[in-house]
Amino acid sequence: MKPTIVASAVGVALLLAGCSTGATPGDRPSPDAQAGGAPGSSVIDLDITGTTGPNGEQPTPVDQLMLTDDEVATLRAGGFTAAQIWHTSGPFVAAVQAGAQAEFDRLGVEVVASTNANMNAGTQSNQVQTAMATRPSVMIGLPVDPTSAAAAFQPAVDAGTKLVFLSNVPTGYTYGKEYSSIVTDDLFAMGQQAARALGIALGGQGTVAIVYYDAKYYVTNQRDAAFKATLEQEFPGIRIVAEQGFSDPNNATGIANALLTQNPDLDGIYASWAQPAAGVISALRTVGNTHTRVVTLDVEDPVMVDMAKGGATVAVVADEAYNLGKGMAASAAYALLGKQAPPFAVANALTIAKDTIPAGYRQSLNIDVPASVQQALR
Repeated sequence: MKPTIVASAVGVALLLAGCSTGATPGDRPSPDAQAGGAPGSSVIDLDITGTTGPNGEQPTPVDQLMLTDDEVATLRAGGFTAAQIWHTSGPFVAAVQAGAQAEFDRLGVEVVASTNANMNAGTQSNQVQTAMATRPSVMIGLPVDPTSAAAAFQPAVDAGTKLVFLSNVPTGYTYGKEYSSIVTDDLFAMGQQAARALGIALGGQGTVAIVYYDAKYYVTNQRDAAFKATLEQEFPGIRIVAEQGFSDPNNATGIANALLTQNPDLDGIYASWAQPAAGVISALRTVGNTHTRVVTLDVEDPVMVDMAKGGATVAVVADEAYNLGKGMAASAAYALLGKQAPPFAVANALTIAKDTIPAGYRQSLNIDVPASVQQALR
């Protein structure tokens, strides 16, 4: 899931993984840390052994959301409708939306509205109002800003429309009351797989820097913390020599330049998601560094092109975005049937290497490799 991060306190939207799961931290991001800062950030030093929801919910795999033939028949005969209220557009959102559409089609639920707020909370509020004119039975989507979303989605709550959210939930909303379920990535698995990919690429030896998102936001915090914990536990021959936080992914190039100046023999860098990873890769290219290996999260074409060309990127860990959408639609179906959907459902993670790029695009986004990436593979 690519995370899309919105700093609601300052009204700045930071594209995190186009997955990615897009999500919105409720707290204002802290300023960028000084490059080369000492390890020990509380944001990535969580005591973590598995994925949990924003309120500590235990995860249920989306593939465990099952419907009987009789339940499917009930849904198909029910005349139900759905609205999809998305925070932004892009390959990740397109994959989630396609997965949801496929499952709604299977269940006979007509999608009557699909919107894209372009990361604007006011626009999303208006879109909810417009969608409610169609009187949808269910509404799925990702709130741009959890604080203002509480009022934005209230018309749906008041009308009895069932709500299922991707990653974020409006502030003050309660499971089983205002909303039926949250669906997101297996966050711990993503960080864990990234650590294993980098550890293996380095042969279990070397020095590593962590470039992480420096704000309290459960999606990135758990992914980043899982990376650090796994690397320390499973690869004792690898030392983490620098941990650098950022609030704006556009600063990643400068951060990487500083890290490389202070650690010119750095063997590996972990970047919290693909956009800052692209900045790290740019810094490596600028100084002609062909030694340092990079691992990141979420499928974004620029990073995938670098990996396809045999560049710094050795692995990208992604979520199954298409299955996220199917899981959201399945959770909505539970609500329509009067069944209790799990409060927090997660999709699987997968590691993509150069030789598995085509399969990775298919498994994550349910699409063929884009032309730019295909060209790089030749």
